[in-house]
Parts: sequence; C-alpha cells; structure tokens
Amino acid sequence: MAQQAPVIISSESPFASDVFAKRHPALIERLVEAWPFGPEQLRALSELAEENVHGVIRPLPDDAADAGLWRGWGSGVYGRPWAQVPFLWAESFFYRRLLEATGHFAPGPWQGVDPFTPFKRAELAGEVVASEIAALDDVAGLSDDELGQALLLSSLWGNRADLGFQITAGRGIEASGLVADDSARLWDLLRSTGGGTVAVIADNSGSEMVADLVLIDYLLGHGLADEVVLHVKPQPYYVSDATLADVADCLRELQSSKGRAQAVGKRLRKAASAGQLRVRAHPFFCAPFDFAAMPAELRQEFTSVTVTILKGDLNYRRLIGDRWWEPTIAFAEVTDHFPGRVAALRTLKSDVVVGLGPDALAELNTVPRWRTSGTHALVQVRS
Repeated sequence: MAQQAPVIISSESPFASDVFAKRHPALIERLVEAWPFGPEQLRALSELAEENVHGVIRPLPDDAADAGLWRGWGSGVYGRPWAQVPFLWAESFFYRRLLEATGHFAPGPWQGVDPFTPFKRAELAGEVVASEIAALDDVAGLSDDELGQALLLSSLWGNRADLGFQITAGRGIEASGLVADDSARLWDLLRSTGGGTVAVIADNSGSEMVADLVLIDYLLGHGLADEVVLHVKPQPYYVSDATLADVADCLRELQSSKGRAQAVGKRLRKAASAGQLRVRAHPFFCAPFDFAAMPAELRQEFTSVTVTILKGDLNYRRLIGDRWWEPTIAFAEVTDHFPGRVAALRTLKSDVVVGLGPDALAELNTVPRWRTSGTHALVQVRS
C-alpha cells in the first residue's frame, strides 16, 4: 500500500479553484436559461452560485431524504468555504445541492427530472455523434485487432469520433496524446482469460457512451467477454455523467442509424435481453469518496470479474485518490486497494496523475496545462 499523499484542497489548485469560482456559477446560468424554473428554484440556484464563490458550505435541508447521510459524510466540513475543503468531496456535494435546488427529489412536477437533459440531448443529436456513427462504416476494412484498438481509443477519448485518427496516430506523446499506454497489456489480459465478466464503470453520456457501447459490442462479439456489466450513475451527476436513461438514449440512437451502427444497436439490445449486457446503478457512484471506501457488495463484484475498466477523469480520481501524488509513483502501487484487475481509460482533465516515466514527465512539464486541458490521455492497467 502506497504512503498516502496529501488530499487535493481546491484552494491549492488553480484548476480546482476555478471550478467553484467560475464553472459552477456558469453552469447554473445555463440551467436557468434552459428550464422554466419557478421562483423558489431560481432563488435556491442563485444562492448556491453565490455560496460557491463567496459563502460557506451549508448542509442539505433537514427534510431531505438523505440529509442524515450527508450530515455524517460532511462532518467537519459545513461552515467552511467551498474552496477550503477536499476538492472531490466539495464537487460531489455541489451536484447533490444542485439537484436539491431544482426539486429533483421533491414531490411534484420536477421530481426525477434530469436538469442536464437539454445538454445531453443536444450532444447526442450533434455532429460529433453523427460522425462517430458514420466512422463505423469507414473502418470496415480493418483487421479485428486494428478495429479493436481503434474502438478502445475512441472510447478513451470520448469526443474524438474520427476512428481513422485512432489508427494513424503515431507513437510518442506528441503524436498520440497518450502519456501512458498499457493498451497492449489490456488486450493480452482480455484474450488470455477467454470470456468471463467484464465490468465497465461508465463516465459520460453522449458521444462517449456511444463509443463505450460499440466497444462493449466488440468485446461480446469477439469472445473477449461472455457478459458485460455497465455501471452508471443512479442520478444526474457532473452534468454529462451517464445514467440508465442516457444508456437507453444512446442505444436508440444506434438502432435508428444505418449500416454498422444499426447492427451494433440491435446486437446490444439482444445482448441485454439475454443477460449478456447488464446495467447497474449503485448509490456509491454518487457518494463523495474514492473507491477505497466502496461497500462490500461492490468490492465482491469487482473481485470476481475478469477486469474492471474505469472510464474518465472522475473515476480515475476516485480510483487512485484525489491526492497530490508524485506522478512517477507506480499505478499498481496506488491501486492495490482495488479488488481484482483494473484498467483506466482516462482523458486528463484534473491535476492528479500517476504511473509516468521520468522522461515522459519531463517532456510533459514543458506543455502548459497538460494535466487539465483534455489534450492528453492514458491507458493504465494493473493485472
């Protein structure tokens, strides 16, 4: 077990500080423009925006269904400025407070409404997803191995729909954008086990979920998994994080398309009906903790699968702990708490990173904002 590095506090990171000072208030403005909220909702949202910038963290109302849970989770945090507490905790609680402000959990017409739906649907109907779907026909001539790697990298990048790019990208950080690439190890692992269950912990909806579903179809169709369990969020979270409804929307998009995309959608629908594709939404995935704190039932599930593939930046932060790790510390060392084999597919959008070689780190440190700009990514495996 690695010696724990200091937890990231928002005020210690220009990136994290901007999340509360700029990004959250801007998100609330977008939501107000997108929905016909009433006066109580508008007041609650305005207060939350102001609180993020100038105020202190207030707990949930006493009548909130999970108020007791969050009182315990936030012990020692309430009454402090948002930027003065652990970044991972504060960011998670912001989205819980946001749902409270919009009436997501209260009886009435807003109950169960995903406030981020307009943004998700706009992406799903946009050019990126259309190009992503069309690209499936463009790469029909690739070998099975080439196609698998292209689909893996498409799932990794999420918003890079050009599968041709994934094939032709050169080696090295500058050419590929990858700061670490264990993809060959991942394929070796999947092939050596010859089936079994693969768990995928999803990140975003929209173009990324479409890419994830296409990759899942490849794993099932090529005998690399007998079944796939897709873990999504149980409620709206971090704007674009995928819920069950988002998975269904993406499946419908595939099925309503033409060519290979339509065939993928039909196969996945059949796989779901046969129990080969299962979707789970455990409450822990919206808790403000890293994966070292996962409950026993999840730990047991991940212990028994062939490999758990974690998607995206937030899941990476939760996997290794949102801490100021030395970037050259081994990925295997900081993930030894996670049950079973694990692979991370992540586009870098926050400060934390591990598993880099000294030469790669020296090269990256000449690039402004390489940790947070989304221009770099990684594939890391602990088997």
